[in-house]
Amino acid sequence: MAAGPQPARDSGRARTVVLELCTNRHTHLLDVTALVNRAVADSCVFEGICHLFVPHTTAGITINESADPDVALDIETTLEHLVPHKADYKHAEGNSDAHIKSALMGVSLSVPIEDGVVALGRWQGIFFCEFDGPRPRKLHLRIVPDPA
Repeated sequence: MAAGPQPARDSGRARTVVLELCTNRHTHLLDVTALVNRAVADSCVFEGICHLFVPHTTAGITINESADPDVALDIETTLEHLVPHKADYKHAEGNSDAHIKSALMGVSLSVPIEDGVVALGRWQGIFFCEFDGPRPRKLHLRIVPDPA
């Protein structure tokens, strides 16, 4: 049986993609796995690495279970208990909790690309972590092919 047509494989240069996101809660773990995989597919990179970077001081990025949406809600709830929105913070803008949560989660990840998709575990997803929303946000991707 003949294989179907394959997109052209690219072993060329790295690509930068900026995803425009919109969060809808003050604290929101937004599953962006499908958006990242679409960007990887559009790049025609089949083997390589995808670097993800959040250019905000009140947001972050993480990998965790995406099969059960309650996991993301549990993370949101636990972070709120650990770092409450209202406390005796010195930062005058009123979003100190968001800065602390961003520092705890981190603002960058690197994920391998295998067979044209990000190589996550069976239950894993990539989550943009909003801690000062709702608001429009950006997620920068750098998709780097393996050397030919």
